[in-house]
Amino acid sequence: MASSPNGEDKNGENLLSFETWRRKVAWVTGLGLSEDEERRRSEVILLQNAQKDWDTCEKRKRELWHNSPAVVFMVQQMRLINCNVTLDHFVCHPCEKKSSGGFSPEYGILLCQDGFFNKKHMEDTMVHELVHMYDHAKFNVDWNNLRHQACSEIRAANLSGDCSFRRNFTRGWFKITAQHKECVRMRAVSSVAMNPKCPNQEAAEQAVNEVWDSCIKDTRPFDEVSHMVVDLVL
Repeated sequence: MASSPNGEDKNGENLLSFETWRRKVAWVTGLGLSEDEERRRSEVILLQNAQKDWDTCEKRKRELWHNSPAVVFMVQQMRLINCNVTLDHFVCHPCEKKSSGGFSPEYGILLCQDGFFNKKHMEDTMVHELVHMYDHAKFNVDWNNLRHQACSEIRAANLSGDCSFRRNFTRGWFKITAQHKECVRMRAVSSVAMNPKCPNQEAAEQAVNEVWDSCIKDTRPFDEVSHMVVDLVL
């Protein structure tokens, strides 16, 4: 017996609904997709994740700009030396390598939107890069000079929360004694070693050693590093 027109319409609707549902499940799980569909799905997911990371980074940088005592203090100190830093100097962007930020005299401060553990990590990164910006404005740092960079890297790691007990614990690096200075030295050497002008690890270590005694004591523009003491106690 032939199906009625209404039955055919209903079956057609059911098949269409099932196919729509199947494709949605396949898109979510990645199962049952063709190679071309899998490639498109991966691209869409990457774009969605990047957009989410960017939104979070932009939101947090605005909050920290207005509410972080350390960030507000550094911005005020920058303006005292006629460096009018604004929120636009902080650029959220994905980073290829596992890092949290960077400073460029030409472009400002990079915030690696996909490189933060949490909001506190982002705050420490903003302070770290503001120390570099401060040094560049006040001391006319030559970033091709390994000793110049080494001094700024020591100061930035020392004066931000980069080497707090909490941050090192997050990294899986735990040490009871002298952990702060050892962390500062390690991070300074690592940063200098990435300078294209640095020939090798030994040259980075030498540059850091040569300026260590004077630069680890230089806490400008902070009169004292009280926020680091709080981090260590917590």
